[in-house]
Amino acid sequence: MSFKSEAFLKSEFGIDESVIRISNMAEKEIERVFKSIDSIKEYNQLKVIKAMQEHKVSDSHFGGTTGYGYDDRGREVLDLVYASIFKAEDAMVRHNIVSGTQALAVSMFGNLRPGDELICVTGKPYDTLEEVIGIRGEGGGSLKEFGILYNQVDLLPEGDINKEGIKQAISDKTKMILIQRSRGYCWRPSIKLDQMEKVISFIKDIKNDIIILVDNCYGEFVEEREPTEIGADIVAGSLIKNPGGGLAPTGGYIAGKEEYVRKAAYRLTSPGLGKKVGSTLGHNRLLFQGLFQAPHVVAESLKGAVFCAEIMRRIGMETSPEPEEKRGDIIQAIRFNNADSLIAFCQGIQKGSPVDSYVTPQPWDMPGYESQVIMAAGTFIQGASIELSADAPIKEPYIAYMQGGLVYEHVKLGVIISVQKLLEMGIVKI
Repeated sequence: MSFKSEAFLKSEFGIDESVIRISNMAEKEIERVFKSIDSIKEYNQLKVIKAMQEHKVSDSHFGGTTGYGYDDRGREVLDLVYASIFKAEDAMVRHNIVSGTQALAVSMFGNLRPGDELICVTGKPYDTLEEVIGIRGEGGGSLKEFGILYNQVDLLPEGDINKEGIKQAISDKTKMILIQRSRGYCWRPSIKLDQMEKVISFIKDIKNDIIILVDNCYGEFVEEREPTEIGADIVAGSLIKNPGGGLAPTGGYIAGKEEYVRKAAYRLTSPGLGKKVGSTLGHNRLLFQGLFQAPHVVAESLKGAVFCAEIMRRIGMETSPEPEEKRGDIIQAIRFNNADSLIAFCQGIQKGSPVDSYVTPQPWDMPGYESQVIMAAGTFIQGASIELSADAPIKEPYIAYMQGGLVYEHVKLGVIISVQKLLEMGIVKI
């Protein structure tokens, strides 16, 4: 950190000398981790540029359509670009998929039929999928209400996928396996692609016609491959996470084998229409440009997560992943063990934001979640978790989940302000 930056932090943000000192120590320690992140970023950036060149992306693809959206060439080319990047047979990228949860729901409802069984092999899925599946809630039209069975195989204590448990769970009715790549609201490692590849191969050896669906949220461009390159049949995610690059104003994507993407498209629109309709309303340019920026933005957020892990470790907090640990998503978890520390950390992240920095987030009953949630999200796009945010359910063991950051310096500032807040409250000593 430069002398001018240090002086600015002291005079304009009220940061204590001890916090700046520990920040500098943390940055020096993680320099080699940053080099590894930059190497992955470079490869993924080249991959994105090549896909855009291959499909001859031009200014003519940035215009929008209205009404039915017939013959929207920009929409069609964007699908082709995503398919190339993911090395998939087909893809569907739509601004009217409102979230990763909807992209996953469309993938499930489109490809499962009454009597089929869905098994999640990474334990309990993310909270917002519980009502989709039918684990929680009634009367909303869940998979359960449509006669689709559900089972889950919990992870082993060390966080590995339980192969023996999967073998015992698979039956003649098993049609789809769900793998959640990200940790979600769980103190467990993200699923790395080397690990996932072995599990997918193991499942296919047991029952080759099972559809492998990967919840890819928070994982795109973190590694040099995507799940569809290692045997996954279909993946789904959100454009206000990694692949939107901070520019996509909304949206989601589905990529994979043509048959499964087509059936998901029939669920999104209607049978017979599928991907052939859907006006883009002028969003194409932002979706293309956001995708172009995505590898760089993901790298910035990863660097911020590594910095957070290192500085929180230095003040005595338990973190997952640890600073030098291999990552499969952009999420950084910090265990606080009490509500006050958790809330203070999230409020510090909000205070370091360029948008709504004056707002003090408080726990609230957020739709789709069982417990109250506190969410720090001073973002340009509402709820965009590729932008810096930190959120947590207010329940033991009081774990904050920080993710995103369009630029590393923003993440660094937010974390420094959070540490300052913890120091002022007497929660930590430096």
